[in-house]
Amino acid sequence: MNTFTLLIGSAVILFIAYIVYGGYLAKKWGIDDCRKTPAHTKYDGVDYVPSKAPILMGHHFASIAGAGPIMGPIQAAIFGWIPVALWILIGSIFFGGVQDFGSLFASIRHDGKSIGEIIEVNMGHKSKKLFSLFAWLTLILVVAAFSNIVADSFVSTPAAGTASILFIVLAVVFGFAVYRFRCPLPIATVIGVILLFVCIYLGFLFPISLSKGTWIALLLAYIFIASVTPVWILLQPRDYLNSYLLYAMMFGALIGITVLRPEIQMDGFTGFTVNGQFLFPVLFVTVACGAISGFHSLVGSGTSAKQLYKESDSKKIGYGCMLVEGLLAIVSLITVAYISKGDFANLLKNGGPVNVFSEGIASFMLSFGIPFKVGKVFTSLAISAFALTSLDTSTRLARFIFQEFFDQDNKKINNTKNSLTNMYVSTAFTVAVSGLLAVMGYQKIWPIFGSANQLLAAISLLAIAIWLASSRKSYKELVIPIVFMFIVTTFSLILNIKSNIGTNLALVVIAFVLLVLSVILILEAIKVAKKHKGDSTQ
Repeated sequence: MNTFTLLIGSAVILFIAYIVYGGYLAKKWGIDDCRKTPAHTKYDGVDYVPSKAPILMGHHFASIAGAGPIMGPIQAAIFGWIPVALWILIGSIFFGGVQDFGSLFASIRHDGKSIGEIIEVNMGHKSKKLFSLFAWLTLILVVAAFSNIVADSFVSTPAAGTASILFIVLAVVFGFAVYRFRCPLPIATVIGVILLFVCIYLGFLFPISLSKGTWIALLLAYIFIASVTPVWILLQPRDYLNSYLLYAMMFGALIGITVLRPEIQMDGFTGFTVNGQFLFPVLFVTVACGAISGFHSLVGSGTSAKQLYKESDSKKIGYGCMLVEGLLAIVSLITVAYISKGDFANLLKNGGPVNVFSEGIASFMLSFGIPFKVGKVFTSLAISAFALTSLDTSTRLARFIFQEFFDQDNKKINNTKNSLTNMYVSTAFTVAVSGLLAVMGYQKIWPIFGSANQLLAAISLLAIAIWLASSRKSYKELVIPIVFMFIVTTFSLILNIKSNIGTNLALVVIAFVLLVLSVILILEAIKVAKKHKGDSTQ
């Protein structure tokens, strides 16, 4: 089969889904632009800042994308390209898109509160505490895993490290230019994007070579600062500018595939069991962000909901960004399906998924005149930039959740406010624990992260369903995704526990705690659902 056919077919399907199914959900849930969003009603200049759709889409997409939709589909391709492509399309439209849209919408209807606080309102304080602990553990795994990914990228491609540092400086300047000096966004964007590529060029000229340990230490220091800095200074402008880097990479890939039109060099289906791994549940957990990701619900309800300008933007940002990420996952699948040449196992050993993706995109760009080396380095820089974006966003979200967990409704205990709700204390604790886990290395953390991430998605869908039920709205579109994801992730966590017994006690404990917390939350949700059902029949 030709990769161009797969790409165009997927793009058409996702576009139709956005118009039809996204519009259906927006109408059914009651999107109303006459209602003011929390960004306006709770404006504080730090976390609650109203932002136009293009800027917020840049932040949101950059935060949720990261390296997930690149690494997941490539690793899952051991089962063949057909099951991966089908799960990406089905998952993005009916699973991930619904979760992302629903969590963002639920949050703006709860004053920009996180999923954890939405659970408290609709399921009680106990359920909120359980979810907060679950989400915080998941985010700790995200930070630990992405710290390794970014550090490895900076070590292998020193230019990426230099460019990323310059990106940060550029983002701060951009933030002040737009929000303090009122520079028109179109003008600021043009200048910012030009300077963005200047940063990349300077990275080529002055690469910074440091050890992995040094980079991890610097990254931990950076994410501490990023977590407590007002979003308009660093997080939002950096994500917005970086989104153009990803758009350029995707555009180059799309043009290259259109011009080259390479044939798929991989089997469509290789079997239900490959190298001792079972298609169920491994495929559905490994693809991760390319189809559905619990991390997205934390981004939507943690930072994006606090910046949403109007309610109708939730469809563009929640549902739309997930479908674009699904298309990126299809591009990732196409790269490995083309350059595998039937030797998938050895391909992954030589540089891993990121290297596979970079070489694939570079091959496509070569078709319209971009030198292979330039294309590969540019792609590596783009992946690094977005992995770093997910890293600092995860830290900020973990800080929110940590503060909420120990929050006593702003009451004072013994005339002294709980110090653990302080943003600096909560951030320091989060960064410290993440750093300890980061020492284990990416390869050990990723499997448990994937399972925890997808289980978090199931719990988030459950929270949205409970809220819809309490609001006397139908939640039937969420039932199948909830049940399916709980089954998939429960099996996956059990397999993770089994594989790590005797080799990695820390991961066994984390997997066991996540599994127990999820079971308790399910039981609590069933009680609440029965109560709502009983109330509706009275």
